[in-house]
Amino acid sequence: MTEKLKGTTTVGIVCKDGVVLAADRRASLGNMVLSENVTKVFWIDDHLVLAGAGSVGDILSLVRLLRAEAKLYRAKVGKEMSVKALATLTSNILHGSRFMPYFGWFLIAGHTGKPGLYSVDMAGGVTEDRFTAAGSGMEFAFSILEAEFKEEMTLEEGVKLALKAIKAATRRDVFTGGGVTLVTVTDEGYKEWSEEEIKGLLE
Repeated sequence: MTEKLKGTTTVGIVCKDGVVLAADRRASLGNMVLSENVTKVFWIDDHLVLAGAGSVGDILSLVRLLRAEAKLYRAKVGKEMSVKALATLTSNILHGSRFMPYFGWFLIAGHTGKPGLYSVDMAGGVTEDRFTAAGSGMEFAFSILEAEFKEEMTLEEGVKLALKAIKAATRRDVFTGGGVTLVTVTDEGYKEWSEEEIKGLLE
């Protein structure tokens, strides 16, 4: 089997009091929906998170590596890695693997002193963003983000905007669907929102 599990839409938004990452839960194999319950947003450390769009196996492999590196950094330095440092590390790993690449596009986010969000492509190119999207439905998500993002949004406003962007992609992109994973990171740490909390915001 040469095709890989893929397809998704991921969204990241920086707010004045934290950062939001959201993603759909569908995984496709060619034109077939293989799963509607795939996690694409991952805890890396207490205030660090990654979202991936692309090959599920490659995303999971990178997540395992970054978690190990974050743990080693804590042991050596005595504190948590910064968001920028995690983005740089991810960039270095991807650039070093560019001839046998990780097939994915990654959003690195967190709150280490202040909220931060970085987009990293599979060749290691890094862009710092206030909001961004990646994956097969990114055009539809960007149409919402471009129109409605505001500087100094509250976390609640950012959460609602992220869900709206994912919902727009779900309506128009056949590779996006299956519900939403929603994660916020503030100075207090990582939180994954429950299905009940998400449903309440969508209604």
